[in-house]
Amino acid sequence: MDQKNVAVCIIVENLPLPFGRRTWQEAYTLTEAGYRVSVICPKGRGFEKSRETIDGIEIYRHRLWEASGPFGYLFEYAWALVSEFCLALKVYRRTRFRVLHATNPPDTLFLIALFFKLFGVRFIFDHHDLNPELFEAKFGKRGLLYRLVCLAERLTYRTATVSIATNQSYREIAVRRGGISPDRVFIVRSCPDLKNIRPQPPDPALKEGKAYLVVYVGVMGPQDGLDLLLESVEYILRSANRGDVMFAIVGAGTELPLLKEIAARKGLGSHVRFTGRIPDAELAAYLSTADLGVAPDPKNPMNDVSTMNKILEYMAYGRPQVIYDLTEGRRSAEDAALYAQPNDPVDFAKQILTLIDSEELRRTLGERGRKRIEQLLNWDIEKRALLKAYATALENR
Repeated sequence: MDQKNVAVCIIVENLPLPFGRRTWQEAYTLTEAGYRVSVICPKGRGFEKSRETIDGIEIYRHRLWEASGPFGYLFEYAWALVSEFCLALKVYRRTRFRVLHATNPPDTLFLIALFFKLFGVRFIFDHHDLNPELFEAKFGKRGLLYRLVCLAERLTYRTATVSIATNQSYREIAVRRGGISPDRVFIVRSCPDLKNIRPQPPDPALKEGKAYLVVYVGVMGPQDGLDLLLESVEYILRSANRGDVMFAIVGAGTELPLLKEIAARKGLGSHVRFTGRIPDAELAAYLSTADLGVAPDPKNPMNDVSTMNKILEYMAYGRPQVIYDLTEGRRSAEDAALYAQPNDPVDFAKQILTLIDSEELRRTLGERGRKRIEQLLNWDIEKRALLKAYATALENR
């Protein structure tokens, strides 16, 4: 089939585009391959337009009601689902898309896919998060809502024509738990696009007078381990008496106000900088200046089998890193990181200090990470699997 005649609608709920990098990479790759791509996503700071076209990609945005707690999330997702369905109808009238490509969370978008399958539309499920495990990490796994989350995942897999997994663990889950045929599950990792990695000369001002800079880049939710990281910072400052280290925590999320409160209560203010979300050029400056990166995601059923984008981003900039010893974290970084005992902030702090105290080790680990990105873990390699997944979805069956 000639891709120039194939329209695609991508729905992503948790991030506005083009801010959501993985989904934007996918949309751009499909556009380059000749597909006509439309994207439905939420509005966000800096992305308030309801309709615009960027790089040939048509973007439709809806308002998002952010909430917390199990029932708050239920309302948020219900509101988003209705908004996305209305926009999908609008896109279908304009483009008659042949593929509906939905990313999670949440696992409710199969309901939209079911409707469009009546018109012969193929459904690609792009599996970003293990929602049953995520729900368990946040709220525990008892009760009706947890069972509904598990049911939604099963029905999503049953509806999918093709599934995209972000790593080997997710592929195994798609086959074992989702019941999808192995030949219809494709691994497309969330890898950096080396064309967009722009190292800069270090900016000493970002260290704010300290000798070393440690950077965290990512989301700040209850499952991301920032509370553990602050315990590690406290150990480094108080128990190890190391006042020569600056910590930059880059990103945003529901836990940010609480984390600021914890840092203030612990008296860490002069050594911890919460930057919020920052432009790409500023992020590149932090990653180019950092002596090392950290990924404090604790071990739980979700994190252990999930690929953390920040790990690959640190490697792309040649930064060594400290992470907790998780299955997919080790598969990503291999010998380009130091590994702390899971969920032990003191051991995590000691691994940070080991890197800080050895310039040679920092350089060695950084070089190993950059080499892995150049040879194995970059978007030029992964996009081939994405295009193969689309070709399979569009096969006559």
